Amino acid sequence: MSSSAPRHPSLALAAICLAALMFGLEISSVPIILPVLEARLHADFQDLQWIMNAYTIACTTVLMATGTLADRYGRRRMFALTVLAFGVASLLCGLAPGTPVLIAARFLQGMAGGAMFICSIAILSHQFPDGRARGRAFAIWGVVAGIGLGFGPVVGGAIIALASWHWVFLVHAPLALLGLALIMAGVAESRDPLASQQKLDLAGIVTLTIAVLGLTWLITQGDSLGWTSPAALGLMAVTAAGLAAFVAVERFHPHPMFDFSVFRIRDFSGAIVGCIGMNCSYWPFMIYLPLYFSAGLGYDTATVGLALLVYTVPFLVMPPIAQWLLLRYQARFVIPAGLFLIGLGFMAMKWGSGLAHLGGWTVLPGALIAGIGLGLTTTPATNMTTASVPAHRAGMASGMDVSARLISLAINIALMGLVLVAGILAALRGSLGTALDAARLRALAGQLAGGDMAGAQQALATLAVPDASGALLQAAVAHGFGWVMLYGGLGAWLAAALSFAVFGGRQAPAAAREASPRAAGGR
Repeated sequence: MSSSAPRHPSLALAAICLAALMFGLEISSVPIILPVLEARLHADFQDLQWIMNAYTIACTTVLMATGTLADRYGRRRMFALTVLAFGVASLLCGLAPGTPVLIAARFLQGMAGGAMFICSIAILSHQFPDGRARGRAFAIWGVVAGIGLGFGPVVGGAIIALASWHWVFLVHAPLALLGLALIMAGVAESRDPLASQQKLDLAGIVTLTIAVLGLTWLITQGDSLGWTSPAALGLMAVTAAGLAAFVAVERFHPHPMFDFSVFRIRDFSGAIVGCIGMNCSYWPFMIYLPLYFSAGLGYDTATVGLALLVYTVPFLVMPPIAQWLLLRYQARFVIPAGLFLIGLGFMAMKWGSGLAHLGGWTVLPGALIAGIGLGLTTTPATNMTTASVPAHRAGMASGMDVSARLISLAINIALMGLVLVAGILAALRGSLGTALDAARLRALAGQLAGGDMAGAQQALATLAVPDASGALLQAAVAHGFGWVMLYGGLGAWLAAALSFAVFGGRQAPAAAREASPRAAGGR
């Protein structure tokens, strides 16, 4: 591996952590402004889903290519370019005049954000190769990422209170400039000498994007299109063809961006299952939880932000503990245990949501448990995916890691939305009976799923429904979220069992043990 002499490791770590902070803020601060976007931009529920999904889907289109390009042309150079692109895309989001432009700008921001995140992880692995320094760097990175993810809702709520929704995006522009300065001053250049001999896997990038976009579009739009309509069946065919073509391309490409052979490494595969498990439960629910607090429990924006801290702040404090546990009990125990706790938290939230008459606090213990489970899972999973493969393939491994996370996140944002609407619709049918026809009931369910409680109540009043009370609508929202909580809990538990089985009984590799913060803590 070719690399320049180390420059200023502390400045390099600051640049990496700032990128993680921006990436985390962009994920957790946007959900809290979705009700504002609905009102100001006249966005419907599907628009809100696409505002979130455009970012995550776009990330998947660049992840693998970024790892390859960073290995070939230099990780520092690619990191700087992606941070700059993220700042520019954030400006476009903040200046968007309407929903279509915002969705398009979010797609560009997602491409830049995914590439930035991949570069930062690869640089973190290469800038700190020593076990002691690596463990400390990963622990610090995990804490800073936790700050961005944990306090994003509060930051978003504060920005709305003090300024406008535009600044939730615009704030990243000056942060990106600071990041560029830190990269230029502190990050050492590194590249893989063999990467220049490898052909970029454009066919893999295109086929994977088609498969993910087609599946997400199908889940999001399938109900409105009609699941047996020619358009929906066509989307199914395109998705299946894209997935089959992707697998074929990767199996026969001389230098695939998605090297299936690394799945033979059980530590890598077990960690990837852990990444998928988090994004089948915790992270997609982050998108919908603000809507539950506002529409289901009637919280105002400030209270929603504070309540979300119970869900997100544990991620801030758990990474060092997770690394300590990783040393002593190995990834095959720590990662499945974290996933089990996430599932337990979701089940506790579901139970608590049924006690709403006692107050909204009844869901908070479950939210806290889920956050603790996430903190136990995420840093060990990230560390294991890069530590379990040869160092010269770190870019590819981190690309596969984040691809698995964001593909599963995009799909489950759509799936949770589908489950939410179905749950609300079931409750409305039970309470309203035949007072409304099926089309109007479905439109009302979509309105409630998007958090438009006032609009839904007005629609019922206009239609002269006998019982148009807000309590009826809040109960329907709570019922729908109960379904979503059950979905997230079962998904996390299934992933926990699968991860434990994939890891098997083997010892963690020496590279992973050296990367754990035993060295970081000097124990």
